[in-house]
Amino acid sequence: MAEEQLSEATVTRLQDVRTALLRLHKILLEHERVGYERQHGKIGNSYEYLNLVMHNPWFAWLRNLSELIVQIDELLDARESSSESTAGALVEQARMLLTPNEAGPEFQQKYFASVQESPEVVLAHAEFAKLLGPGRLSKEVH
Repeated sequence: MAEEQLSEATVTRLQDVRTALLRLHKILLEHERVGYERQHGKIGNSYEYLNLVMHNPWFAWLRNLSELIVQIDELLDARESSSESTAGALVEQARMLLTPNEAGPEFQQKYFASVQESPEVVLAHAEFAKLLGPGRLSKEVH
């Protein structure tokens, strides 16, 4: 059975979610960079920073978000053979990942701490939450 093509509404929603995730990712990277530099000294250059982001355990938790953005990109690039259910699952995955939870998995714990520490993270989180509608980023999974 062939997969149905993504509707324009779904493509638009995915693009909006992707944009919000990219903004949030950038802000979280900068927040982590500041913390890293506070503890380890200034990062020398962009190459060193990229290497740290890709390989250092300090930044490892953010790879979950990076991978989700890549999955959304791949779905948008291959929209002819993509399904509405796959698109919905990625949005749900984003919603679950970006639920700050002090007692949740590592990403949610670190995200919770970032939300507590950074007004920029709070604003980017609010932008993402607005895309999903009211009450969609509670800790409860329905």
